[in-house]
Amino acid sequence: MIDIGSTSVRTAVVDASGHLRHTRRLPTPRRSPAPGLLEFDPVALADAAMTAATATLSEAGAVDAVGIANQRASTVVWDRASGAPVGPGLGWQDLRTALDCLSLQSEGLRLAPNQPATKAAHLIGAAGAPPERLCVGTLDSWLVWNLTGGTQHLTDATNAAITGLCHTDRVEWDHAVAERLGIPAAGLPRIVDSSGPLVEAAALPGSPLIVGVAGDQQAALVGAGCVRRGDVKITFGTGATLDACLGPGDPPAEVRGPTGTFPIVAWQQHGQVTWGIEAMMLSAGSCVAWLCELGLLEDPGRSDAVAAGSLDSAGVRFVPAQMGLGTPDWDFGARSAFTGLTTTAGTAHLVRAVLEGVAHRGVDMLEAARADSGLELAEVVVDGGMSVNGTFLQALANASGQCVRVAPEVECTALGAGYLAGLGIGAWDGWDEVASLRAPTRTVEPCRQADRAAWQEAKRRAAGWHPDLSAVSF
Repeated sequence: MIDIGSTSVRTAVVDASGHLRHTRRLPTPRRSPAPGLLEFDPVALADAAMTAATATLSEAGAVDAVGIANQRASTVVWDRASGAPVGPGLGWQDLRTALDCLSLQSEGLRLAPNQPATKAAHLIGAAGAPPERLCVGTLDSWLVWNLTGGTQHLTDATNAAITGLCHTDRVEWDHAVAERLGIPAAGLPRIVDSSGPLVEAAALPGSPLIVGVAGDQQAALVGAGCVRRGDVKITFGTGATLDACLGPGDPPAEVRGPTGTFPIVAWQQHGQVTWGIEAMMLSAGSCVAWLCELGLLEDPGRSDAVAAGSLDSAGVRFVPAQMGLGTPDWDFGARSAFTGLTTTAGTAHLVRAVLEGVAHRGVDMLEAARADSGLELAEVVVDGGMSVNGTFLQALANASGQCVRVAPEVECTALGAGYLAGLGIGAWDGWDEVASLRAPTRTVEPCRQADRAAWQEAKRRAAGWHPDLSAVSF
């Protein structure tokens, strides 16, 4: 499998028992030419993916199928004839089209700057080439184009559905929206299943068949074994993303739920969509990294041991909102805050307060997903860098009052891409077998009740620091 993001590429082989083998990772630098702008080199990214995949195949030997997982919103536009990008790739955090999104709201078109729609429109407008010559894609499309020698332009349903260019009630391109943005229909990729035989990766040794494609969060949902209705995972990385499986049937009724979640395509197989909902937290592990910048920690991995030096936070609360608050508040003007500080508060209390604050925001997402889905969501599986932090896991269990299960892989994205590919070639009988493969590495039960009311009061005080930003809604 190939897990391609805007900052790194990881490749691995998923064996029959559902474990990752022969893993390789290559960094792919990004650049920020100005505040709010985040770019990457699409050619360097594709080259890194090819290099890592070739090295993994050289070590592991032939594989039965290739699965791809990708950061979903990073966007590339390239010339169909030459295969060359017409500009930099735009990372998912790039905000250069924020004003465009606000302007489009007056026309009744609600798009967010982290969606590919306006990113693609910007790149096409700046290209200086006839739009009909251009291809528009997320990272999966760009990688497939390169793996197939420029013969195939496709994307799967999970990626297509979050672009802002699809109909909200079905996975088909909304050509009226694309036309309004100046994106030609011919430039959009063909939408395919997330699991099932697709095309040959002719650029790789042995030309293995690409069989699975999915966005990173949906791949992590599958990799965590959360494939039944009501299953939920939260990936705690730099930020955090909750995804819950709703199952097949009609799509969620709301473009945004009453408590701030969004409908997603969890996966598509044999033309049938399995739906889900998603909640987002804008700052999670980045808060721990910030403690290192302040000199309170030597490295993020020390946060568990340091926080464990105190039994509680001595009344200190922390609201993680360096970039604002996501689900359920969606307050871009909120800012991080410590409350309850006294002269008795030491480093261990501050570090513990940060971990507990991230845990409380995780519970905010759980409560929102529970309200918008109507499902119990009785337990949660967690992965991501913070899933190895025992103090944080206990804080999450205490704040939620429910069992927390830790995924067997720190990063389940790659595993999910492998599962989708394996399902597509019949390596596993079905979704129940995939779910059975992933026994959690540990289970954390609540040991005391957290004071949610006190933390919510701290969050209220952190809200609205920049009223103009707080008024913005995408």
